Amino acid sequence: MCGIIGILGAGDVTPSIVAGLKRLEYRGYDSAGVATIHLGKLNRRRAAGKLGNLEAALEAEPLSGASGIGHTRWATHGAPTQTNAHPQATDRVAVVHNGIIENFAELRQELIDNGASFESETDAEVCPQLITYYLQNENCTPAAAFHKAISRMQGAFAFAAIFSGEDDLMICGRKGSPLAIGRGENEMYLGSDAYALAPFTKRIIYLDEGDWAVLRRTGVEVFDASGQQVTRKETISSASAGLIGKDGHRHFMAKEIHEQPEVIAHTISRYVDPATKTIKLPDGEFDFKSLNRLTICACGTAFYAGLVSKYWFERWAKLPVEVDVASELRYRDIPYAPDGGALYISQSGETADTLAALIDAKSHGQKIAAVLNVPESSIAREADVVFPIAAGPEIGVASTKAFTCQLVSLACLAIAAGRARGTLSQKEEHRLVGALLETPRKVSEALKASNAIERIAHDIAKASDILYIPRRIFSHGAGGGAEVKRNFLYSRRRLCGWRVKTRTDCADR
Repeated sequence: MCGIIGILGAGDVTPSIVAGLKRLEYRGYDSAGVATIHLGKLNRRRAAGKLGNLEAALEAEPLSGASGIGHTRWATHGAPTQTNAHPQATDRVAVVHNGIIENFAELRQELIDNGASFESETDAEVCPQLITYYLQNENCTPAAAFHKAISRMQGAFAFAAIFSGEDDLMICGRKGSPLAIGRGENEMYLGSDAYALAPFTKRIIYLDEGDWAVLRRTGVEVFDASGQQVTRKETISSASAGLIGKDGHRHFMAKEIHEQPEVIAHTISRYVDPATKTIKLPDGEFDFKSLNRLTICACGTAFYAGLVSKYWFERWAKLPVEVDVASELRYRDIPYAPDGGALYISQSGETADTLAALIDAKSHGQKIAAVLNVPESSIAREADVVFPIAAGPEIGVASTKAFTCQLVSLACLAIAAGRARGTLSQKEEHRLVGALLETPRKVSEALKASNAIERIAHDIAKASDILYIPRRIFSHGAGGGAEVKRNFLYSRRRLCGWRVKTRTDCADR
């Protein structure tokens, strides 16, 4: 969840980089840093902890330069210290890195054997060290050295690099982690996502898997993994600088919980014709009628949405469904059905495991659909058809509005699948769509109980553990319905002021 910002600007870029990093705070981080090129010299400032610590370091020692990169780090290799904070650098190059380099230990030892000296515990430091090796020992250009370095790295990552003596150069690359390039007027920008770049530009180029790019103020050259120059489409981003605010709420999660009635209504409007009470799918309709099996794949909260939708697809469309978590599916040798379809769910559209599983299914001839919140994302570009959830940016780490909008979208797809397969009557479709149209109002009513929910939450917080009784669409997350049910039925633990003693008590409750 680390964040990257890069700017080739017209004046000192450090204030803009720090402002961009603040827009990436929602990703979580434990250290931060900035590096710039000023009068040909590479300089950097880093700090452990919050961005306020970095701002204090920059106030004590200002950092000038019209070219720079910044980073918020979530520690993977090495403790969250100033030494381990990014940018990692040599005297020739500074690099910021998202992701994990799986073969960093072998590369690190190889570089040490060739005389390199490492200062950090991070996997990221092998990148500037390897680039420097190619610059010094093989007389490579910065672009050639960068390409050779990332070609040797295994894992999922995104990099951005600046070079001493090169005020008008930034090089970046991605494999499994997203990168967005922004174009301005004689300025270029780089970010982990379009929201970070929203204050600067809406003209965005998304790199494809394996791409790397050479940025100068006049434009960008993009290359694929083999080094061949390619063209990637420039899009106008829907991200807005004004969207990422708390609107008077204490935190983003509270704001996003209370946005649910509005965004659910937006999602419904994309799929429902209220006049006829029928589902209308976007262009490129998924052919549910011809499918003999549907594979649903996702991670985290999106995976839970897929588990719920399995009941809907099987009940209304009589369509066999297999739901798998992407981190496992991508490593299985799954026997895909010849006429099967695969549905991928992701809030960001950049979930690395989900993207890898999608690419594998696509190579096996599966029809690919995606339920996404970011229509310009990598998964969207790989899918045959995209079903947007239209929840707007979700900044809170715990998913709220994105999850409920995923459920609404999936319910609409399951209803449409039932209609297409002839297993759902028109009368039943009208009934279900009518219920969907009532959802925003009912969510609003539920949110009015916030004070009562808060009181119950305080009571529950006193318990050392809680056992849930799951059934049907609620059964998967509990880790096995029958066993949990038995444990709960005979529990003598007091929860929220009442004790479960018998099966009858439990049923009444």
